Amino acid sequence: MTFISYAQNFEDIRLWRALKNVENGFYIDVGANDPSHDSVTRAFYDNGWTGINVEPMPNYYDALCLQRPKDTNLQCVAGESADNLTFYTIAGTGLSTLEPAMAKLHKDAGMDVRSQTVTSRTLTSICEEHARGRAIHFLKIDVEGHEETVLRGMDFSQWRPWVILIETPWERNQTWENLVTDAGYHSILFDGINTYYLAEENLNLKPAFDIPPCNLDEFQFCKGHKFSHPVGDAEHQLATALQRAEQAEAQLRAMQKSRTWQAIQKLKKTLLRA
Repeated sequence: MTFISYAQNFEDIRLWRALKNVENGFYIDVGANDPSHDSVTRAFYDNGWTGINVEPMPNYYDALCLQRPKDTNLQCVAGESADNLTFYTIAGTGLSTLEPAMAKLHKDAGMDVRSQTVTSRTLTSICEEHARGRAIHFLKIDVEGHEETVLRGMDFSQWRPWVILIETPWERNQTWENLVTDAGYHSILFDGINTYYLAEENLNLKPAFDIPPCNLDEFQFCKGHKFSHPVGDAEHQLATALQRAEQAEAQLRAMQKSRTWQAIQKLKKTLLRA
């Protein structure tokens, strides 16, 4: 069965290679955003997995509830404590953030940044309510600068995701990384956007991450994926014109080989000499 990828940077393909033998697996997606577009978890949902989606934006939360009814969808942010926080939203993007400095950068760049009050819950409390008795096969965190507070709210001695992937910038000297490594996780991969960590008890999965996604993974991109290169009308017209030119050239070659063509050429030479 062909695996349909939705993620922006092959994240779901990498994870599927490591976890495809798990039946009815379980994920936690912090900063889930859209249920399909650039989603790390949509392909797993389509393959029978379920999980917890943490998403404060009302439009994305409503879409998750509609398109992911088997998931647990929570309209909140994950944090260090249970509080009401100011959340800076940028509609139609994945850049909404709890960080005032990051929100100011986006606003200075001309983006429409708006603020709203959101509820914060710790990942530990979320797991206690919705993941008790379940293995967590991967935890994905994409929170635009809010990583440390998310991690401080998780008890990794009790809840042990097999794989953690965290969106990180190129400057990888993250002050929060010790919260993961001191909890018994090993950094195994940086894909240019995310850092992947494996629980030390699951290091047997590391070989699955050693090579980049390739055709041996038997995947294809979902319709409209930015890597699928949809063909536009202009490209269709160009392809049609090239096809017609090739057909005309083939017909010309066939005529040149025919006796009629040779007779015409001989007659032309005779007339030119006259």
